[in-house]
Amino acid sequence: MEWLEKFNKVFESKIRLGLMSVLVVNDSLSFNELKELLQLTDGNLASHLKALEEIKYIEFRKQFNGRKPLTTYKATEDGHKAFTEHLQVLENMIRQNL
Repeated sequence: MEWLEKFNKVFESKIRLGLMSVLVVNDSLSFNELKELLQLTDGNLASHLKALEEIKYIEFRKQFNGRKPLTTYKATEDGHKAFTEHLQVLENMIRQNL
């Protein structure tokens, strides 16, 4: 099937799918906001963020909020594009099977 060739394997993980879902609709979110929103452990969240960062789908920014470190994440242009294309493939798949 043609749509299978366009299916982005990165988003097979429901955690990565969830991360990109919230990051494409928000300007940026902090590590703790993502952790709470997706109900993940620190280690689990960190590993999936790193995987998305390595393929340049997300980027992070480290800063300080007073004396506390604050790391925020946002989807890159490439990440937006890849996620949108993935959603289009899913939508096409659903429409073909109705």
